[in-house]
Amino acid sequence: MKRFLGFVTKEFYHIFRDKRTMFILFGMPIAQIMLFGFAITNEINNVKIAILDKSKDTETQKIINKISASKYFHLENQITTEAQIESIFHKGKVKAVLVFEKDFIKNLQTQKQGKVQVITDATDPNIANTITNYINSILQNYIQEINKTNKPTYQIQTQTKLYYNPELKSVFTFVPGVMTVILMLVSAMMTSITITREKELGTMEVLLVSPLKPFQVIIGKVFPYIFLSIVNATIILLLGYFVFGMPINGSLFLLTFETILFIITALSLGIFISTVSNSQQIAMMISLMGLMLPVIILSGFIFPISSMPLPLQIISNIIPAKWFIIIIKAIMLKGATIDIIWKETLILVGMALFFITLSVKNYKIRLE
Repeated sequence: MKRFLGFVTKEFYHIFRDKRTMFILFGMPIAQIMLFGFAITNEINNVKIAILDKSKDTETQKIINKISASKYFHLENQITTEAQIESIFHKGKVKAVLVFEKDFIKNLQTQKQGKVQVITDATDPNIANTITNYINSILQNYIQEINKTNKPTYQIQTQTKLYYNPELKSVFTFVPGVMTVILMLVSAMMTSITITREKELGTMEVLLVSPLKPFQVIIGKVFPYIFLSIVNATIILLLGYFVFGMPINGSLFLLTFETILFIITALSLGIFISTVSNSQQIAMMISLMGLMLPVIILSGFIFPISSMPLPLQIISNIIPAKWFIIIIKAIMLKGATIDIIWKETLILVGMALFFITLSVKNYKIRLE
């Protein structure tokens, strides 16, 4: 029995001395519960909206002030014509537009009823539904307050209009999201084990003494996976279009270009992981745990980023998947052109160059 207890004690000491094991046992569960606790929510906060006030009277201003004062919405700007609604949705920042009818206060006093139109960007149907429900709740709360002193009572009738996804098909969200997750994980995970495999098999020495330059080795490692990932992306798009009815309203050329750019970004990230990992096991763990959760949670695929705490919103900016989801939704659902998504495109280009540069630098250090 003493031998057995001694053996168990030795195992405890072994575990406590291993920093990586301690991180997996205690660090990762704490990080995951914090991430899930703050990021996973069906609520919305600080959603940017715009107002088209055709009436411009005291009552509409009171309603606007009440909506702006809530934690759920942030008034981005006020527009003057209905023609601006399409362009403001194309930019992707504003998720809803409230339109007050002309002579709102007059109709409220004479007909006992005023009309408000709620126009939402329904590329994400769950967020669109939540926004509509929250606005209706605020309007009903406002009308209940003024009805305390008015007989007969007033009513506000809301009309809902959905842009880009009038049938609220959830597949319009999941096809771009799943495509992003698959390309990110497969591309990064497959390439993350390439250089580490060379080390473990002992073939790294062949590369070290070869006349190939570091950037040639990196490109040579990445190129086959670019082709295979493009095939994957093509299959996903074809299934989405023909099986699930996912529209492609924008340019096919632009969609192809952006997809290849994202694949290169993901592959360059995988190569970088492989250059800093000593074994395939470590590279695989970093790829799975370091990319899977952030891509799913912090990319805006499932949970709205605007509802997350500020630190997580800042962290989400370094997730390539966030920018690609914005791009692919804009092209496929909104028919956006490069002048709308140029900023997101430049961010992906910068990330790809950054990871490729780091990979080449790390490879040079090994050459020395």
